[in-house]
Amino acid sequence: MELFFNLLVTGLVVGSIYALLALGFTLIYKSTGVVNFAHGELLLLGAYVCLHLTVSYKIPFIPSFILTFIFMFLFGFIIERVFLRRMIGEPIIAIIMLTIGLSSLLKSVVQVFWGTDTRVFPKVFPSEPVNLFGIKISLVYIYSVISVAVSLIVFSVFFKKSKAGVAMRAVASDQQAALSMGIEIKKVFALAWAIAAVVSAVGGVFVGNINGVNTNLSQFGLKVFPAVILGGLDSITGAIIGGVIIGILENFVGGYVDPLIGGGAKEVFPFIFMIIVLMIKPYGLFGTEEVEKV
Repeated sequence: MELFFNLLVTGLVVGSIYALLALGFTLIYKSTGVVNFAHGELLLLGAYVCLHLTVSYKIPFIPSFILTFIFMFLFGFIIERVFLRRMIGEPIIAIIMLTIGLSSLLKSVVQVFWGTDTRVFPKVFPSEPVNLFGIKISLVYIYSVISVAVSLIVFSVFFKKSKAGVAMRAVASDQQAALSMGIEIKKVFALAWAIAAVVSAVGGVFVGNINGVNTNLSQFGLKVFPAVILGGLDSITGAIIGGVIIGILENFVGGYVDPLIGGGAKEVFPFIFMIIVLMIKPYGLFGTEEVEKV
């Protein structure tokens, strides 16, 4: 039972980070119709920026975290303005290929500036684990879950209550109708990319604190796909639930199946699960089913 609960706790931590990343992914898709293949590289860049501020400039972790937010928010705006805005009206496959190229560009820039060696954050959280119901849990796990939960709540309130959030929901629902109501769609697109960059950075910083920072962090962007497909490509609620489910299932497979077959199942399972979901329920648990009348 101890193994079960340890895997459950770790799965919740990883799943909460997947949920946050899936939120950013879904936000871009709902607002712009673009599948962003550079999502993992935004996570990677955010982790390295925070690490660089903390280690090289000796800035305490919390201020570095806030500065990383600001940097990634502006960086998201720049990406949309420089790269994506020029592609408005172009075929969707061209935009997807652009995001793939952007992912390679960002990873190359990170490697030029910081190399490929694994780097670690200075000691941010106390190393003494917390005993919770007889299970020893590292504080970085607890803070990760709390921070991600707070982020998800803040963004949920933002989407429902703020003027900008309502505008984003309107654009996601019907771009033509939103345009006729005077909503500036280009600004909504830019805001979607900025928020996606911020949530990616949050996930990158906490994953970096747990596993260290190297270019392999960008693989978290690929692992978000099964979570998004499970929840529904255009569903924010589905992205959150799908992320948590994938995180938990992935860790259970790693804990129970990998020892039996010698490893590897944990890495492959999310994508096998994604294929099964696509075969049974192509639009995911909460996705909108599109019906075309001929």
